[in-house]
Amino acid sequence: MAVRQGTGPIARVAVLGALLALAGTQPSAAVAAPAEPESACGAGTGPYQRELEDHVGRPVDGVQSTADCYAVRAFQRANGVSPADGYAGVATYRTMLVVQARPDPNAAGDCPERDHRVTCVDLDRQLLWVQRGSRVVFPPVPIRTGRDYQETRTGWHEVYWRNKDHVSSLYGTRMPHAQFFDGGQALHGAPGSLYGTGGSAGCVNLTEPDAKRLWDLLAEGDAVYVWGVKPGTED
Repeated sequence: MAVRQGTGPIARVAVLGALLALAGTQPSAAVAAPAEPESACGAGTGPYQRELEDHVGRPVDGVQSTADCYAVRAFQRANGVSPADGYAGVATYRTMLVVQARPDPNAAGDCPERDHRVTCVDLDRQLLWVQRGSRVVFPPVPIRTGRDYQETRTGWHEVYWRNKDHVSSLYGTRMPHAQFFDGGQALHGAPGSLYGTGGSAGCVNLTEPDAKRLWDLLAEGDAVYVWGVKPGTED
């Protein structure tokens, strides 16, 4: 753009306006801030390395690589695992089992199909879901069942008593949204993580949000079916 020089005040104002207009078309350096680089992923080999490598499509060699770490971390971020650090630990592995089960948790046919609701408790995979016939009405969620010598009892059961704000008379611990199905064993919420060592004293522990959703679905008289063996317990 050519700006013709003038000598009067009006011409000087016009020149200044033209220069300011030209300057306004240039990008501002303050706006174009560089993007933060992806943080390094340096977690070591985890106890469930092979299982996670297979799930995220990495070569299965059981040894953590940088690429493995990034792939596992992406899975953790997508599924709400914290910390999302790329380590193939128990929380990530248990989350992987839930993700794998979602399309068809009863693919193996271990939980009997009935024309009424059945709460399915899979001790092998430490999963719970509810089905009516072949239709899943409560998707699979992680659980924690009885430890060695206090195993959750297998077979058919029935929800016979419910207490929304129950406190254990034996241990003094909170058992929110407790739904008892066999003696002192109940489906109930448990504070904190389900992924620590050991297990429950026989109850089926769920996260507190999952226990509330299950409470809202079930009623006294509903069937509960338990099968399998919790990893780390005697058969």
